[in-house]
Amino acid sequence: MERSKRIKWLDLASIGKSKVLVVGAGAIGNEVCKNLLLSGYQNITIVDMDQIERSNLNRCLFFSDLDAENKRSKAEVVAQKLKTLNDSVKVAYHTEKIQNLPEDFIPSFDLVFGCLDNVAARLHVNAFCYHHKVPYIDGATDGFIGKVQVVMAPNTPCLECTMNKTHMKVMEMRFSCTGKDVTFFQQKLPAEITTTSIIAAVAVREGLKISSNIESHFSKKIFYYNGAKNIQEVLEIEINPNCPHHV
Repeated sequence: MERSKRIKWLDLASIGKSKVLVVGAGAIGNEVCKNLLLSGYQNITIVDMDQIERSNLNRCLFFSDLDAENKRSKAEVVAQKLKTLNDSVKVAYHTEKIQNLPEDFIPSFDLVFGCLDNVAARLHVNAFCYHHKVPYIDGATDGFIGKVQVVMAPNTPCLECTMNKTHMKVMEMRFSCTGKDVTFFQQKLPAEITTTSIIAAVAVREGLKISSNIESHFSKKIFYYNGAKNIQEVLEIEINPNCPHHV
C-alpha cells in the first residue's frame, strides 16, 4: 500500500476498518471485490445465490472451468480467491438471496455495493440502505453501456427515484444469462469485460471517497458510460417526491 499512501486524501486506516458488503458475485462483483481488496479493504462480505456457469468465464477473473464443472457457488469461490491474494483479509459469504437474510444484516455494514442482475434485489438493498443511512453504490452494465449511482441518505436521490413504469413491471422478474433457476427469462443480455472493469473501478473509487470521508468528492449524480461511442457523462437526477423513501 506504499503507493496508495502518496494519495493524500485516502484514509487507509478508515478503509481498512470499514465493513463492506458486496451483493452479487458475477462479472461486476468479481471486479469490485478485486478492487476492494487491492485498495486496502480488509473486511468484505459477499452475497450471491448463484452457481458458476461456463458462460460466466469470459468476464469473471476468479472463476475457472473446474468451478463451472463442479457448479460451485459464486460467492464461495470469490471469497476463497480473495484469501489467496491476501490471507489476512476477513471474507465472509452467503449463498442465498439478499432478501432472505435478517433485517439487521444490511444495516450492520459501513458501505454496500450493488452488483446485481435484477430489479427486485436492487430495490431491496436500496430500501434498507436508505432507511438506515448506509452508503450504497449501485453499478450496472449492458454490453458497452454502464452506470454507477451513489446513494447517500438523506442528501441524494435513491435508486427507486430513478425507476420508471417499465422497471416496476419487471421488479419481480429475475434475469439470467443462462435461463436456469429463474422466475422469468428473456434473451441473453450482452456482457463485455472492459465495460465491467470500468464500472467496477468507478464504483470502488466512489467507495474510497466515502470511506475516507471526503464529502466534496462524492458523486451525487449518475455516472454514465458508453464504450461503443467512447463517451462518459454525468447525469443530473433529482429526488422523486413520490418515491416512498422520501415521503
